[in-house]
Amino acid sequence: MNAFAAGLSARDTLSRAERHILAHRFDRPTLVLDTEVVARQYAALAQGLGRARIHYAVKANPAPEILSTLVAAGSRFDAASRPEIEMCLAAGAEPHEISFGNTVKRPADIAWAFEAGVDLFAADAEEELVKIARNAPGAQVYIRLLVMATEADWPLSRKFGCAPEMALDLMGRAVMLGLKPVGLSFHVGSQTRRAAMWAPVLDEVAKVWHAAQDAGFELDLLNIGGGFPAYYGQSVQGPEVYAGEVMRLVRARFGDVPRIMAEPGRGLVAECGAIAAEVLLVSRKTENDLHRWVYLDIGKFSGLAETMDEAIRYQFVTDKDFEPMGSCILAGPSCDSADVLYERQPVQLPVGLAAGDRIVIRNCGAYTSTYASIGFNGFPPLDVVVI
Repeated sequence: MNAFAAGLSARDTLSRAERHILAHRFDRPTLVLDTEVVARQYAALAQGLGRARIHYAVKANPAPEILSTLVAAGSRFDAASRPEIEMCLAAGAEPHEISFGNTVKRPADIAWAFEAGVDLFAADAEEELVKIARNAPGAQVYIRLLVMATEADWPLSRKFGCAPEMALDLMGRAVMLGLKPVGLSFHVGSQTRRAAMWAPVLDEVAKVWHAAQDAGFELDLLNIGGGFPAYYGQSVQGPEVYAGEVMRLVRARFGDVPRIMAEPGRGLVAECGAIAAEVLLVSRKTENDLHRWVYLDIGKFSGLAETMDEAIRYQFVTDKDFEPMGSCILAGPSCDSADVLYERQPVQLPVGLAAGDRIVIRNCGAYTSTYASIGFNGFPPLDVVVI
């Protein structure tokens, strides 16, 4: 059986989104989303997180149907830009339920958000605090810390956050600027598959938290970010169990924090989606080539950007999964040599796979449609269908 689709070819084991794909034909790559899965994942995460409030990371998938489903479920939102805030408001979210979590913001967008009623902003640099103070006077800010996460499949270190030793100085600067430094945030890295890997990061953050309290800062908000994993074929704990373990680690280090935020994105929506794709070509570079090259009608520039460095390894289902399997290199359709999805670790796909065969890419409701380029090489962006 296919190592990435073992046990999944039988129709009675497919998700609703996958069944929809197999029951229809699509002219181009299409992401099919099932909002019932979103509601279930939210409920499971909320149960495990307890009193921590979920702020959905809108960047993962801003489909209006997903946002409205989450509004109805009671979710809050983490937005990275003015357009994301506008989408949340359009879906029915209240301004006070939205945090502006990008640490790099346009002054005009800060002013617009504040005028709209958003009062909680992230920062990791003095200049960002100055921008917030000028455009959102008196607003609440939390300082994002730079933490190292060694096991995340998609690390988010280096670019975001300040060194822990800078945090107290930034809080002091925030006070001088008339802002309210209310807490800290961090991110363990996307797709952190083991809850135990939060422990060393939480240890590091706790040192800063307690030092800030000792220095007189009245912190009441801990933003634990995202990192909640989705299933891509490797074993992960269920969302309720995973979130519960994370909260146990948080309580052991921070006690009874008045406000705790969590920002799941991938862990909330990845499993709600599947992509309908098609094989465009199967070839070998030489007569003795050990690996076939399988080219799909979707690639890095049309929704599968997270295959960069083979970080996220998607699963695949075809109509031929009961046939013999063979190793292949998977690539996208564009005229760009970077558009190779899996080569370092080839995938197993049916030996009989040929041009025109359809292929379903599983659990890709997160970070696909938002990564799709608009017309690179003339290819259209990823279509989206909601069931």
